[in-house]
Amino acid sequence: MNDSETERPQRRDERPCPCGSGRSYGTCCMPFHHGKAKAPTAEALMRSRYSAYYFRNSDYLVETKHPDHREPGLRKGLEKTIHQVNWAGLEILSISKGGHDDKTGKVEFIARYFAQGEPQEHHEISRFRRFKGEWKYVDDRG
Repeated sequence: MNDSETERPQRRDERPCPCGSGRSYGTCCMPFHHGKAKAPTAEALMRSRYSAYYFRNSDYLVETKHPDHREPGLRKGLEKTIHQVNWAGLEILSISKGGHDDKTGKVEFIARYFAQGEPQEHHEISRFRRFKGEWKYVDDRG
């Protein structure tokens, strides 16, 4: 018997996190997705939201959108479109504020994905603001 026959497949929580942090999903974004922890920084929330798109977790995306900026029909819109894209990578370009002691923050990033089999890029400057002590995504008008 060779090694490939005895190796067990990696569980989702052992695999590299899709957010590109270099950590396993189980020690990175998974605790946020399962409500075991809250993102401590705007960057952590940005990464966890990217991973939520990757895993098609529309509940988390709605929950982490700032309540003052949740559009009517947000969940329905996400559920309609979330399966049309396959996410391929996240690159953080810059971070402004958004730390442990900040109330607001911005994260500039490029998210790579495939739509209808074609490679695409989404470049955004996301704005974040604390709501009741927790980081929330505001919009892409940074």
